[in-house]
Parts: sequence; C-alpha cells; structure tokens
Amino acid sequence: MEYYNYLKSLHLIFIVTWFAGLFYVPRLFMYQIEASEKQEPDRSILGDQLALMTKRLWKIITWPSMILASIFAFGMLHISPGLLELPWMQIKLGFVVLLYAYHFKNHQIYKQLQAGNFKYTTKFMRIWNEGPTLILFAVVFLVITKSATNWIWGLAGLLTLAILLMLGIKLYKSIREKNPNA
Repeated sequence: MEYYNYLKSLHLIFIVTWFAGLFYVPRLFMYQIEASEKQEPDRSILGDQLALMTKRLWKIITWPSMILASIFAFGMLHISPGLLELPWMQIKLGFVVLLYAYHFKNHQIYKQLQAGNFKYTTKFMRIWNEGPTLILFAVVFLVITKSATNWIWGLAGLLTLAILLMLGIKLYKSIREKNPNA
C-alpha cells in the first residue's frame, strides 16, 4: 500500500498531460483544415508549421502520457484489485474506454491530416474537441463522490454540460462571423 499513493500521484500527473494533448490536438486539426483552405504561399507555410506542431504534441506528449497514465492505473488496480468491484469504478472504467476510443480516433484523424487528407470540417472539429471535456467531468465526479447511485443526476448534468458547450460553440461562431479576428 506504500506505493499506491506514488502510483496515484504519477497517474494523476499523466492524466493531466494526456488531457492537455487531447484538448489541444483537435484545435490544431482545426487550424490545419483552415490552413488547407488558404491560398499559396500561406497554405504551405501554415500547413507545414501546424503539421509539425501537431506531430510533436501527439508523439512527444499525448501518446506517452496515455501510456504512462495507463501503466500507473494498472499498477493501482494491481495493488487494490477490490476497486474493480465498486460500481463507481466500473462506470469510471466505461468512461475510460470511451477516452481510449476518442484517443484512437484522434490518431486516425492525425494520420489523415498528416497525409494531406482533409475529410473533416472545422465545425466538426469544434464539436469533436468537446468530447474529452464531457468525459473529464464524468470521471472527476465519479472519483470524488465515489457514487454510482446518482447516475440520473450525473447523466442530467452531462447532458446540460453538453448543451451549454454546444451553445457556446454557436455563440462563438456568431461572434466570429461578425468579427473574423475574434
């Protein structure tokens, strides 16, 4: 048990850096898509710089953080396997599976954009960028409250948050239409 808190601390540190990457990489994807729609030489200059920034973020921060956060999580579960029997942990792990799916889909998008294949719109990326926010809220509340019994309130809270995020995206779009430099 002595090592559990060290593993927990390291797990939390790498969760923070993993989420930093997951929050920023779709934003870079959005900028890459916008750059692909510009005229030359801006398209090449911006596209090359954004592709390099994305590559560095994805390969040097986001992937290693996911791997290390996972290793430390497995270490904690090895020390305290009883956690797997707790309902809140089972629900949390369901959200973690969603987070892995989000990460792997980002990897697919990353590879497409690095190859110059622009399948997605900036509107899609703005919405896509909110995925980890919803997962983060759910997981933090589960871990802090250690309660799975109030799942109806939790689901209502997540839906409310999702609606607020979508309204925020719409508001920002209207602001940008009036002032492109906003």
